Amino acid sequence: MKLTAKEEEVMTFYWERGPLFVRELLEFYPEPRPHFNTLSTIVRGLEEKGFLDHNAFGNTHQYYPVVSREDFRKSTLKGVIRKYYSSSAFSAVSSLIEEEAISLDELKKLITEVEQKNS
Repeated sequence: MKLTAKEEEVMTFYWERGPLFVRELLEFYPEPRPHFNTLSTIVRGLEEKGFLDHNAFGNTHQYYPVVSREDFRKSTLKGVIRKYYSSSAFSAVSSLIEEEAISLDELKKLITEVEQKNS
């Protein structure tokens, strides 16, 4: 499940606010706002990719997410680990430790949490 930066930005509004019409979506953008047609094209693309669906209200559509933020995160993380770490979660975590993105104390806490979930 891959999204462009703009698509991910739009999905964030749907994940945070639920069903929206494109004209409502426009209101969340600061000036200068994107053009309605541009946003509409992105939303329709997200529907084609299976991230959104819609309910029709006359000639207009209210879109809503069908992929949860959590499912997207998991899929994205798995893709990064597969692509950059040869599908090795161990290598990914080792890299985080080497880059000091996660401390040993944080890692120990994470291990404890995982052990508690699995017991």
